[in-house]
Amino acid sequence: MVIYTEILLLIGSALFFISMLVGKAGSRFGVPVLLLFLLVGMIFGSDGFGLEFENVKIAGTISSICLCIILFSGGLDTKFRDIRPVIGPGLMLATVGVLMTALLTGYFIYWLTGLMYPTLGITLLTAMLLASTFSSTDSASVFGILRSKGLILKNDLRPLLELESGSNDPMAYMLTIMFMSIIESGNNINVGNMVLTVLIQLVVGALAGYLFGRISVKIINKIRMENNSLYPILLLTVGLFIYSATYFLKGNGYLAVYIAGLVIGNSRFVHKRTSMRFMDGVAWMCQILLFITLGLLVNPSELIDVLVPALIVSAFLIFIGRPLVVFITLAPFRKIAFKDKLYVSWVGLRGAVPIIFAIMTLASGDIPHSRWIFNMVFVITIVSLLVQGTSLPAVARWLGLAEAPPKYKAFEDFDVEFAEEIKSAMTEIHITKETLGYGKNLIEMPFPDKTLVVMVKRGDQYFVPTGQTELHEGDKLLVISDDESALKETYENIGIYDYSYQKNN
Repeated sequence: MVIYTEILLLIGSALFFISMLVGKAGSRFGVPVLLLFLLVGMIFGSDGFGLEFENVKIAGTISSICLCIILFSGGLDTKFRDIRPVIGPGLMLATVGVLMTALLTGYFIYWLTGLMYPTLGITLLTAMLLASTFSSTDSASVFGILRSKGLILKNDLRPLLELESGSNDPMAYMLTIMFMSIIESGNNINVGNMVLTVLIQLVVGALAGYLFGRISVKIINKIRMENNSLYPILLLTVGLFIYSATYFLKGNGYLAVYIAGLVIGNSRFVHKRTSMRFMDGVAWMCQILLFITLGLLVNPSELIDVLVPALIVSAFLIFIGRPLVVFITLAPFRKIAFKDKLYVSWVGLRGAVPIIFAIMTLASGDIPHSRWIFNMVFVITIVSLLVQGTSLPAVARWLGLAEAPPKYKAFEDFDVEFAEEIKSAMTEIHITKETLGYGKNLIEMPFPDKTLVVMVKRGDQYFVPTGQTELHEGDKLLVISDDESALKETYENIGIYDYSYQKNN
């Protein structure tokens, strides 16, 4: 048992390390890192280097936990001020849009398989189940790609896309469960009761998420722990508790954990900055684990049989189904421009969530063609990440919806952060021979008002300067101001016109 555990840890850590290296290299060429994580799992799987992983139930458990944490982290990072203007269209896409996508694509799949593979015996219910599994856009893919690429979109498009992807999984989950239940039960099922159950789960999930979120903020602020490093773990524990508790309350845990994340992330609580950064790291770890697990589970040789129909369904979904649904659901919102709707249509990313739902069909054991459904979903996901995921920046620029990214950057020599309530802009200034021409002492430097040099790094030493501090070539200055214009003036005053800075809210 000890040997098995050590081998498991060795292989797991190696896969994580390789995935991060591959992701770093691939991002330079515009390839979504999530797709690369998936490919690493496939390469090391049974048809690659021979790692056997066929336990569908373990894969389902890993997937559910990872998705829970990803949604919770996504909610924590989403600001109410950003999503408030797009709540209406976002919820329309997350509910009516998902339903329309499932029905429209389901009928197309039924027609296509009847035309191309009549002997396969794909029923309308099976086609609807398949369409339901990928009827929602994937939060892990949307959050990961938009944020990792630093894409700045106009017209509140980014909060709209993130709100849709973060809140539409529950609807797709309900549709998947509903069609699975109908198939397993034959004709002995009351559709009316099932629809009512779906509505109850959504309502309970939303209420539980809001109430648990409010209670969690009070608990975190009232608990006084001597070890501050426990606060991030407490936040993670809260998210997992909310997801599982909502399940036992007969609500939708995915919706609850996302809403709870919204509530907590938009509230003040102790050690918030540290906890949020911790959750961001855990979410990325979960994305790596999730996609590697899904890659290990698939047998690439089996994908050949479904390649043609999956490509046709992908083309229909990308170029017909998604645009049609977006334009219909957003028709009441006339303030959303035509180009904005086109871009929303293109960001119909599929990712881990559809594969997780497809795993549910495998794990049930009573769903006909469950392996066919899983393989179809896998190919559709890869096509979506390749075609749509790699082209998001290019399409945004082509439509004129991409803004020039601000000149923010992470500090190299100063690891400094303030509470988010403190509005500030900070920068590092590297002292050169040219810079010293404007003054050799700090007091001589032409810094504007509202700007302060708070620390100097000289070699490996850090110290707080005074006005009489003599500057040396190679010094690094940490400069802080309460607005960006003062920092811009600072740079221009010392002859630097190519600069970057870090903004705190």
